[in-house]
Parts: sequence; C-alpha cells; structure tokens
Amino acid sequence: MTYCVALKLSAGLVMLSDTRTSAGVDNVSRFRKMFTWEVPGERAICLMTAGNLSITQGVITRIGAEIKKSEAGDEVETLLNAPSMFRIAQIVGNYMREMQGHHRETLIEQGAGADATILVSGQRAGGGHRLFMVYSAGNFIEAADDTPYFQAGEHKYGKPILDRVITPDTPLRRALKAAFVSMDSTLRSNLSVGMPLDLAMIRANEMKFAIKRRIEADDEEFTQISHLWSDALREAFRSLPEIGED
Repeated sequence: MTYCVALKLSAGLVMLSDTRTSAGVDNVSRFRKMFTWEVPGERAICLMTAGNLSITQGVITRIGAEIKKSEAGDEVETLLNAPSMFRIAQIVGNYMREMQGHHRETLIEQGAGADATILVSGQRAGGGHRLFMVYSAGNFIEAADDTPYFQAGEHKYGKPILDRVITPDTPLRRALKAAFVSMDSTLRSNLSVGMPLDLAMIRANEMKFAIKRRIEADDEEFTQISHLWSDALREAFRSLPEIGED
C-alpha cells in the first residue's frame, strides 16, 4: 500500500508521498511514488502513483519512452509538449487504460489486484495550476474549491486533519504543515506506509518546483511536527471534560 496526498490551493500545489510497497508482512520494499518533470518558466508537472506497482510503473515507463522519442525528433505528444494540464491528464489516462488492457485480466486471474490511481498536478505557462485524479479505467476528475485536495492509497488516517484545516485560501506554509500531519497520522496507524517520503511544491504561476526533496526518517522538520502534534493531541484530550463517574 502507499499514501499520496496533493493539495490545490490558490497559492499553489503541495504534493507528498511515501515510498513503501508491501506485499505481505515479510515482503516490504521501497519504490519511488513521485515523479516530476520541469521546464523552468514553461511547465512543472508532478505525478504520484498508488495501487498495482506493475501497472503504474508501466505508465511511468511509457511516459519516459515517449519523451525520449520526442527529444530524438519524432512528432509525438508528451507531457512536455502537451498544450494544457487537462491534456496531460488525458495522456496519463490513455497510458493507464493501455496498461490495464494489457495486464488486468491476467493479474485478476492470478488473484492480484489490478486497480491503480495516479495523481496528476502541475502548471503550464498560459494556464492555471491544476490537480487531477486518474483512475484505473483512464477516466479522471479534477480538484475544485469544494474539494481542494486528493488522496491516493491508504487515505483514511490522514483525511481528518485535511478536512478541518484545508481550504483553497490556505497558505502554502500551513498546507505543508497539514500535509506533514496527514502523513504522520498515516505512518503511525498503518504499517504498509513508510519512510522515506518525497515532497514537492509549486507556487502558482512560477512553473517550476519551489521544493523538491526526499524526507528521511531523521528529518528535523518532519520529526518536530510529528512530536509537537502528538503532544498537542494528548494535551487536547486531557483538556476535554470527563464523562460519567469512575
């Protein structure tokens, strides 16, 4: 399993993903779930993957192969020359549908889950910053003001804090903090989600990554947020009125 979260705010985009892949208690490994492409000042794109690893790796491999063809002079549409973020989501959806068509039936016959999800976020010059969730069938939905964030994978533990504090007007620094708390809550409650993490942030209309880094288990900022959040929860619980009699 995995956990990916992406926030679409008026000020920009925040993306955070783990790297753990679990196929049982004795088969745990690390795979990158976040993939980025950047042409500074023209476009910045981030994909985060969850679900069947062979399906999502196939999509990412196909994206990379088409980009190489384009760079070699072939006239192919890629994430780096598509005219809009909507078209980029369509391209990712097409590759997802292609991978599902090749492998889904065999995977299900062998008792493996074939479902996968890809969060597509970014901005291209001339358009706004956008966030999409691409499903196994290749169809997708877009984040809007009423739903300014998407989650993929093991989402239930990290959702309450986002519902309480995230709005389209949330500043990026506060959104980063919320993403950290959301991930920390998931790490503590589900062993199939694990460190290290990948973090990315795009400020609106900059078309480049303001933040793009790996967060290891000893990261000072993440550790501080985790400890302070735990202390705050314990204190808030102690402050609640007692119910009934001992």
